[in-house]
Parts: sequence; C-alpha cells; structure tokens
Amino acid sequence: MPISAVDTISPALQHTKQQLFRPFRFGQWNRLALVGVLAGELSSGGSCNVPSSFQTPRPSDDSQQFLSSPGLDFPKFDLHALLWALPFILLAALVLAVLFLYLNSRMRFVLFDSIVAKECRIREFWGRRGEPAFQFFLWQIGIAALALVTVTILVGIPLGFALLAGWLQQPKEHLLPLILGGIVLFLVVLTVLLTMFVVSVLTKDFVVPQMALENIGALEAWRRLLAMLRSEKGGYAGYLGMKVVLAIAASIAVAIVSVIVFLILAIPVGVLGVAAVLSGKAAGMTWDVYTISLAIVAGSIALAVFLYILGMICVPVSVFFPAYSYYFFAERYPRLHAALFPPAAHRPAVLPPPPFSAPPEPIG
Repeated sequence: MPISAVDTISPALQHTKQQLFRPFRFGQWNRLALVGVLAGELSSGGSCNVPSSFQTPRPSDDSQQFLSSPGLDFPKFDLHALLWALPFILLAALVLAVLFLYLNSRMRFVLFDSIVAKECRIREFWGRRGEPAFQFFLWQIGIAALALVTVTILVGIPLGFALLAGWLQQPKEHLLPLILGGIVLFLVVLTVLLTMFVVSVLTKDFVVPQMALENIGALEAWRRLLAMLRSEKGGYAGYLGMKVVLAIAASIAVAIVSVIVFLILAIPVGVLGVAAVLSGKAAGMTWDVYTISLAIVAGSIALAVFLYILGMICVPVSVFFPAYSYYFFAERYPRLHAALFPPAAHRPAVLPPPPFSAPPEPIG
C-alpha cells in the first residue's frame, strides 16, 4: 500500500535535516534561497506569506506633521504625463512578468534536481532540463491566460447584464438581485480561483517530476496524473488537506521569525532613509527625473534585499515542501522512486575489510 500523506511527513523532515544541517553549509543555504525565491516557493502552499491579518501600525500625528513639513514635500505628478506613460509602464510590467515566469519555470526544475540530489548546483542543473522547462513555461502562460479570460468573462457578462438592465443606474431599487447576484458571482469566481490554485499545486508537485524524468510535455504528464488521481482519490485528497495544514503551521512559524527580523532591520533602514532625505534637502536637491529615478533604484535594491532575507528565512520550507510532495509521489511513480532511492545509495561506498582470520599453521 502506498505511503499516506501523514506518513510522508517523517521522511520529508529527515530529508530537510540531512540536506540543510548535515553538515550546515552557508553556500548551499544561499543557493537554495535564490532558487526558492525564483521558483516561487515563498508562496508555495502559503508557506512563507505573512498572514493578511498583520497590519502595519498607523503613523502618529507627530510623524504625519514631520512628513508634511516643508522640507519633505513630495512631488506632484502631472496626470496627463502619467496617462501618456501608462502604456509604457504596462508594457514594462508585462515584459518583467514574462521574464520572471521564464526564470520561475527554469528554477522549478533546478529545485527539483536539487531536492533529488540533496545538493544545489545551479549552473549544472540549469542546463539539464532546458526542454521540459520551456514546455512548463508555455504551460504557465497558457494557464495564466485561461484564468484571466475566464475571470473576465465571469465578471464581465453579469456586469454587462446589470448595466443594460439598469440595475447599476438605480441600485436602491434592485438591491435583492444585486446582492444575490453578487453572492453567486463571488462563489463562482472563488471556485474558479481555487480550481486554478489546485491545478497549479498539482502541476508543481506531480507534473514537473514526470516532465523532468521522462522529458514529456505538461499535457501528457497531466493525462497520466489524472489516471492516478482517479485510481486513488482518497490518497490525493488527503495529501492536499495535509499540505494545507502543514502550510498553515509553516506560515505561522515563518511569519513570527520574519516579523522579528524585519522589525530589527527596519530601525536602521528607516534612520538611513530619513537621513538621506534630509541630507538631500539640505544640499538643495528637489524632486526631478534624476532624484525620482534614484529613489526607484534605491527602492528596487531594498526590495531585492527584502526578498533575499525572506528567501534565507524560508530555505527550510523551500526544501521541506518539495521533498514532501516528491516522497509522497515516489510511492506512486516508480521513476521518481528510483531517482530518490538509487541502488547505489543502498550499497556502502567502501567495502568493509574481510573478517580477521589467523594465518595458517606452517607445514612441517
């Protein structure tokens, strides 16, 4: 009988301990942090997201008066110039999104090989799965486009109907259909988003290993996975439920550590930021194209540092969750089982010496 979702926790924990702490290597940890960020493991199963209930403190009256002082006036943007720049901003955002999606697709396979080999070698693993990684990249673009079109249709058609029926012009006279329609629309959109989320999780956990080990496309891997799901509905449903529970537990633990670390770092960063603004004002600097560009560059660097620190904090989670999925799936997918447990791993690297025996007695 294949291993259950609960029983998979122990080997995944042992794998994480062995890869990260036996022995501890900063370079290995650093590489896994980079791979985890680019592979999207910071949000895998919600494992490293700060809970949405965490609210940043509201500024006090003194701080608001300080920020509104004449020496710290912020620039006033021209609305027409912003509208002219909006298409370029959207195009740049689209290009960056596609670039990150490509890096995410490649790093997903780098992470797979890193978990299987218990060793992260980015340069080697980057060139190992180029073709399946590109197929996965196309799959992700297709899924994102499908989700966008589906949500647009589901939201656009009811809104168009309500607009044509005059419900939006006189909402007080149509409260009941608007409320009931809004509830139904919310439930439908939520169902679609949850379905897309489940598809994304199953693809990363069970489709990527097939693509990596057999060099097949995502559609063929999904066809095989659907057959497995139909033959063991309870086992995979238990896996999804257990992964949600583990993700919640990991989120709480990592959020506590992240908040403590970033509160400690926020003090010197805030002091440096205020000092930079005051120094610039004292030097006669004003908000123009150059200073705004400098502020954007500084903000980008700060964001990169933030992601790096978050990635370092989340390295154990970035290793545990893929290991958890691979050990669960290995009992149902022989090729992955052979990769995780190669025959050479069960043989000692050096044969032990033969048992000592006394030399034979001399003849005569």
